[in-house]
Amino acid sequence: MKVALSVFILLAVLLPLMSMIMTGDGTLKGMLQTFVSYGLSLTSLLLCLLTIIMASHALSNDVKNRSIYLVATKPIRRSQIVCGKLLGLVIVDVFLLALFSGIIYGLTMMIPKISGANEAEITQVQKEFFTARVSLTDPVDKDMVKELTLQAYAKLQADGQMPEKMSPRRVLQELQGQQILKASVVEVGTEKVWEFENIRLDEDVESIFVRFKYDVASGPLDTQIVSTWLVGDYRQIQVGLATLQTPIHWEDRSDIIRTFYEFEVDRSVIAPDGHLSVVFRNHLTNQGTVVPEEVQVLFKAGSFSSNYFRAVLLILVRLLFLAGLSVSLSTWLSFPVAVLVGMVIFVMGTVNGFINESFEYLSTGASVIYGLTLRPILWFLPQFDGVFNPTEYIVSGKFISWLFLAEVSLTTVAAKTLLLVLFGIWIFGKRELARTTV
Repeated sequence: MKVALSVFILLAVLLPLMSMIMTGDGTLKGMLQTFVSYGLSLTSLLLCLLTIIMASHALSNDVKNRSIYLVATKPIRRSQIVCGKLLGLVIVDVFLLALFSGIIYGLTMMIPKISGANEAEITQVQKEFFTARVSLTDPVDKDMVKELTLQAYAKLQADGQMPEKMSPRRVLQELQGQQILKASVVEVGTEKVWEFENIRLDEDVESIFVRFKYDVASGPLDTQIVSTWLVGDYRQIQVGLATLQTPIHWEDRSDIIRTFYEFEVDRSVIAPDGHLSVVFRNHLTNQGTVVPEEVQVLFKAGSFSSNYFRAVLLILVRLLFLAGLSVSLSTWLSFPVAVLVGMVIFVMGTVNGFINESFEYLSTGASVIYGLTLRPILWFLPQFDGVFNPTEYIVSGKFISWLFLAEVSLTTVAAKTLLLVLFGIWIFGKRELARTTV
């Protein structure tokens, strides 16, 4: 197919070009993150579109051109015809994905050598990019946020202050954002503590990293935030120990808002029981309240190469789903309609998180109806965003576990894709390919 050749040539030309012209924020780390982000995203997008088009063309075109008669009249089961088409598409997907992900990997490893970066930048990317790190976050108490949101919503209704130009769902979203903001803001001269438990590091891990970014709830939007970070067993200070049993790392910083930062801390700050506190102090010199966002503790859990391989497998999982979906559609729809439906489902998969959040705040009656009608249908939607987006893991150096990959594979391939393929086989087995005329 010409479309397959076009995708092949496009990626073969664009990927090397992107590795040379993309500079990110001007640093070596920014250059690598930008290239990998755009490279993997472009490869995934084009291969997904190619898979939908080729799979939708697989059977529908054979039926339209009546070339299916050459096969259907032989002692071959229709299930074998469908599975044969699917197997061929899977082989093509595996080959193209392996080829272009290998090109991206090779170019990524070559960029530090030809960039002219200094020793400090190379050391930084080895620790923060060419690695696979576990990310620990102090999650927001969603149940409490939801309860406070519903209470605020009920109060607005009781007081007759519901905004007239806003839908109930929009009002709930605004109230939820306000509750999360209230739990996150740090007033001038105060501090906020994040607690992490049961941290266990491998013997070869020498340090951990604290990652964060700032926003402001009030005050100038272009100012730098002056702060002090304390990392260690903060319980020692809270109970007033005269002598610290484990060291506490102090970090005085001045950072701009809405930009991610990281700083390194020696592993010795972790308490013997695995407890770790991360403390942010908002200096009196700042002009407004600060909102530290996405505060994480990171530590190495694997290599970049193995993590990259698992990220590529995540892309393969979505390709397998789209291949099974589109082949199933081609058994009972024409080529244009099958492509359209496949594209719509693909787009819905990229905003899956938003779709599910849209049904989070429903009344009791609506929730029952939703659970019996839309929920089973929405379960079949692929999940390509959020934690299912492999690019985010590689760009930020986050570890992809084999367990997570297995769960995604079982849910997406062994359950959803298999059911779709079986449905297509059943439809194709019942379909009348030709009518006898006397």
